Amino acid sequence: MSKLTDVPKRLLIGRALPSDKLGETLLPKRIALPVFASDPLSSVAYAPGEVLLILSLAGASAYHFSPWIALAVVVLMATVVTSYRQTVHAYPNGGGTYEVAKANLGPRAGRTVASALLVDYVLTVAVSVSAGIENLGSAIPFVVEHKTLCAIAAIALLSVMNLRGVRESGTLFAIPTYVFVGGVFLMLIWGGVRGLILGESMPAPTAGFEIKPEHPGLAGFALVFLLLRAFSSGCAALTGVEAI
Repeated sequence: MSKLTDVPKRLLIGRALPSDKLGETLLPKRIALPVFASDPLSSVAYAPGEVLLILSLAGASAYHFSPWIALAVVVLMATVVTSYRQTVHAYPNGGGTYEVAKANLGPRAGRTVASALLVDYVLTVAVSVSAGIENLGSAIPFVVEHKTLCAIAAIALLSVMNLRGVRESGTLFAIPTYVFVGGVFLMLIWGGVRGLILGESMPAPTAGFEIKPEHPGLAGFALVFLLLRAFSSGCAALTGVEAI
């Protein structure tokens, strides 16, 4: 029975590697950085929209809080990055927050942290794939009609690619990241040319729309709660920082 399952297993995820061969799976920086940066890049892409979505509950007037929320997210991200840099230097053998918690607080704390990370990764996949399918649906009608099926197929494809090993699938993962970053810079350059050189105003198709608040006149505790909710949504931008 095991031989029958070995063939499809090898076709899908490749041959098993002995521990002494794992060093050969290390990636060069030009591949490793885009592979592991794809997670935070995708999070940064949809985090601002989530902030504005929450603030829109109080109407367009609440949008003036968005720069301050963004600043708070940036400060928190800088704190997290600094903390991870210290962790990397203190624990050069890896292990991340699991190793830190286990070494300083005991195995139970380590398992708790690992469980939290596992939940975080599951939610990251769910949110990222859902956002990607939603955006893809704006260009491909088939995706709109079969969102769930496309999302499941995307997760299955990503799972198989990861099971084959990062080295084998690294280039395939790196290409979309480079294309995404290049597309962002190209969009900024083209927008600058149209706005600064050609003098075009470039209004958005929704520029004439009016945002009607669901809860107008928010003040006091309700406003504070809304801002905290927007901040928590914006903190999605931090997802994946630990991967880098």
